Amino acid sequence: MKDAVFETRRPNDYLRRLADSDIGRHYKAIALEQLGVRAGDTVVDLGCGPGADLAVLADAVGSDGHVIGIDIEAAALDEASADHSADSRIELCHGDIHALALADGSADRARTDRVLQHVAEPAMVLHEARRILRPDATAVFAEPDWDTLVVDHHDRQLSRAYTRFVADIAVRNGTIGRQLPALALRSGFDINDVLPITTVFRDLRTADRVLGFERVCKRAVDAGHLTQQQADSWTRGLAVEPFFASVTLFIVTATRKP
Repeated sequence: MKDAVFETRRPNDYLRRLADSDIGRHYKAIALEQLGVRAGDTVVDLGCGPGADLAVLADAVGSDGHVIGIDIEAAALDEASADHSADSRIELCHGDIHALALADGSADRARTDRVLQHVAEPAMVLHEARRILRPDATAVFAEPDWDTLVVDHHDRQLSRAYTRFVADIAVRNGTIGRQLPALALRSGFDINDVLPITTVFRDLRTADRVLGFERVCKRAVDAGHLTQQQADSWTRGLAVEPFFASVTLFIVTATRKP
């Protein structure tokens, strides 16, 4: 039963698959609306990955706009280039979003989408986002808070241990969602809005395609956070019990102070 339910390896198309899911489309539409892109804008997608959102941003800026996708992973940019090289509005840049090769005040909009949870110094990225934005320009940061992850299970202590592993160890900045407003304020932004987007899962397979229970449990065992017996017991319970899980992502909309 377990082998038929859980993915054992993160698929190569994980980011695109999430973007194309109902979950991804829902929060991304809200984040795009909050970004308020106008025709002719220059929009910077910080940590664009394989470019799942570049076409939507290009449609928003129109024929006279400019979308700059920046990522440190060359393979992800190669994938993005294969899809978007024919669109002259889209520029792809290989670089570190902690130190952007863009001029001060050169962009109208900037965004992150589940990127700050992985970077070494989120505050540095926000400082750079502020630097490249024009005065009164808008940034939108959409980031999860993994400490909000709840998974129903007959052994609540095991579920809590799993969430602690994800929030404290597996994800570099596992509680970045709640930290974003303060980080943005310290970086020279005004906060316009903070929207919590809670995703509810009632189907185990759908949840596993996003959350990767089996492979995360393996990491927890390798790290000594769970025993193999505990991991097996927990995933076995998920596979046979009625399923429920939820996690909250926060969309922070901020304006660059003059």
